[in-house]
Amino acid sequence: MTQKELLYVEDAINHEININAYLNDASSCTSDEKLASFLNDEVIKHENICEELFKLLESESNEW
Repeated sequence: MTQKELLYVEDAINHEININAYLNDASSCTSDEKLASFLNDEVIKHENICEELFKLLESESNEW
């Protein structure tokens, strides 16, 4: 993986972390149970994306 690609993956991970922070904050601020449930589902989706990105980096580091 090139340096540019590694930077892209790093940016994507940071983006996912920020999204999760916003989703968690929004979920804790709402009194609408359906909205909170939806936001929590989105948190799970973005956590999975973040895990996949970390696995990508891990597999890349194992190749070195």
